[in-house]
Amino acid sequence: MTIIAPSILSADFGRLADEIADADRSGGDWIHVDIMDGHFVPNITFGPVVVGAVRQATKLPFDVHLMIKEPERYIADFAKAGADRITVHAEACVHLHRVIHMIKEQGIPAGVALNPATPLSAVEHVLEDIDLVLCMTVNPGFGGQAFIPAVLAKLRELRDKADKRGLSGLHIQVDGGINKETARLVKEAGANVLVAGSAVFARPDRAAAIAELRQTARE
Repeated sequence: MTIIAPSILSADFGRLADEIADADRSGGDWIHVDIMDGHFVPNITFGPVVVGAVRQATKLPFDVHLMIKEPERYIADFAKAGADRITVHAEACVHLHRVIHMIKEQGIPAGVALNPATPLSAVEHVLEDIDLVLCMTVNPGFGGQAFIPAVLAKLRELRDKADKRGLSGLHIQVDGGINKETARLVKEAGANVLVAGSAVFARPDRAAAIAELRQTARE
């Protein structure tokens, strides 16, 4: 089943709790929470205090994506704030295996994200330790960017590796430029979790937007 994770990076920050509740009512499966520090990526969003403040807006899982340097310093804080899963970037972790297990020690699933130019070799040796691989389909830092088609080959290779290792429970997530045109492409390449920002929050009818993405991914 395709999981649709509306990304609040494209939501109205002045009405963040309401926007999250609307994504819930509209049929979203997870809420994707992009955390940016202005160092690992050229933008700043928010921290654990804001995540904790809006946690009561929905019972949907908070899928927290740490686009930050030294993510190990903040894992416990985000878990305490209400993260239901935490994804860190392979590029930001000197000791990736250690950081993965720091997340798991919080009692939540761990994910690893790869930028478009980062090869699968960066995560291949920890696939059995993680719940999710996020293949960025744009360079991280800003919403509304164009999809990078070259990542489709990486998705196919990752799905093949997961299948050959019997990792049927491994989520393959994509984030960046996901819309009704690209949803089918990433689904066919092996992704099962689609993060969508402007494709959901820029539409007046969020329920129609989510249903459209879900239907397109099925076709």
